[in-house]
Amino acid sequence: MKETTPAAMPPCFDRWCKRFDDVWTHQAQKREFRNYLGGLIGESGRKNISQMASDAVGVTYHRLHHFLTEAPWSAEKVNERRLQVMNQCSQTKISRGFSLIVDDSGHRKSGNFTAGVGRQYIGEIGKTDNGIVVVTTHLYDGVKSLPLDIELYQHASSLAEGKKSPEFQKKPELALALIDRSLNRGYRPGIVLIDAGYGNNTSFLLELEKRKLKYLGGLAKNRRIIIAQSGKGQEEIRLDNLAKSLPAQAFTPIKLNLEKPKNVWVATTEVELSRLEGKRTIAIVMNASTFDSSSDIDYFMTNVDSSIATAEWIITTYSQRNWVEVFYREAKGWLGLKEYQVRDSRSLMRHFILVFCAYTFILWHTLTGGLRRRWANKPLNTFPEAIEAFRTAMSFRFIEWLNHNQNVFFAYKASLGFVWG
Repeated sequence: MKETTPAAMPPCFDRWCKRFDDVWTHQAQKREFRNYLGGLIGESGRKNISQMASDAVGVTYHRLHHFLTEAPWSAEKVNERRLQVMNQCSQTKISRGFSLIVDDSGHRKSGNFTAGVGRQYIGEIGKTDNGIVVVTTHLYDGVKSLPLDIELYQHASSLAEGKKSPEFQKKPELALALIDRSLNRGYRPGIVLIDAGYGNNTSFLLELEKRKLKYLGGLAKNRRIIIAQSGKGQEEIRLDNLAKSLPAQAFTPIKLNLEKPKNVWVATTEVELSRLEGKRTIAIVMNASTFDSSSDIDYFMTNVDSSIATAEWIITTYSQRNWVEVFYREAKGWLGLKEYQVRDSRSLMRHFILVFCAYTFILWHTLTGGLRRRWANKPLNTFPEAIEAFRTAMSFRFIEWLNHNQNVFFAYKASLGFVWG
């Protein structure tokens, strides 16, 4: 049932929202925060402001729009409070030694008036197109997957002065700023997981090492490395050429337990790279037992000690990056991360952080068991199952409200030009 009303939201929703009350400066902000989150979590087909407002009795478009675009509040403070809320409960607090996943994600956006829009690579569709890209940091600690921070990537073509604009920052620069936010909070990761877009950037890796962070990242096949040749000194070689030269017995078969289990063959060796002092462990991962028969080959590098960075450790640890892809899929598909009716960067960031809050609300109640005890008779092992349990609660409460407020609902339908009867 897509219709709802703030007056019929389950009590657990308001109790959770009250944890944010002192962040807001006006009563109207407290009200619209609840209305916006309720719209994101609810069953509206689309999550833009007009759709969420039209599907909720007592919620108006102009109030929601004002809250998102004009009201004086800080998205950064709201995000900090969200993380504090998670840290206040033993079942949800952030564990030590977690994996910090750095990633970027894009979605299509037509026109050229929205902040950050430009012709750039969009991972969602696997090609270059007009769209928006965000850089995010994400936590995984073996129990929970939690988004930490997000920043809008301002493509050079979206800025009046292009790359000369003071607002222009490359993705690795944005990523480092987000990592520093986590460190400043006292969240020190056990490992930073990055894809080849960041792993190929030596300057980025040097900055991680300055912060004394361990990392595991992807590399491009044309990355040049330095290997020791017995009796011949050192040789510089491309990664793909190194992979071709390795015998079949150098690769160890490993089974990956992902959403879809698969077998991979992995070879590891220690190498040197220009501008990086000392040795690093690299891994060559194939989807077949030989180079020539493989259709998918990946290359990874880590600064973790080689005694720890075994083939199995590298594959198992890097597979945790899959959790950020799961989050993007859920946030875009269920909570409208890419659906908004605003154009300026501040309003976009506010929308993104409110989506983070909606996601965290469902996660918090899943981990603490409230949804399972009250609104489900089966384990809630996935985000879709958990949000459906909460939507069941919303529907049940709305039907109860409707039985006592039929005239209000009739007037709401009439205001939309329909007759209820």
